[in-house]
Amino acid sequence: MPNRMLNWTFGDVEHFLKERGFYLNYTNASHYYYIGNQKGILRNVCVPFHGRKSIKPRTLKGIILQSGISKEEWLKR
Repeated sequence: MPNRMLNWTFGDVEHFLKERGFYLNYTNASHYYYIGNQKGILRNVCVPFHGRKSIKPRTLKGIILQSGISKEEWLKR
């Protein structure tokens, strides 16, 4: 499983978002766009898909901000 901000793959992020009520809205090339309601606000999250490669920490930070889910909740997995 992911260790802090390292080793998160597309599958890990997708599973995490779906557990919290997000669903796939559309895809554009290698980017998947998920939509969900967090704290009464509709959120759109873009997640890049590059096979089994890990998502870079800076990209994951952007995904966390887009989702509106606290960083602590992401990292307590």
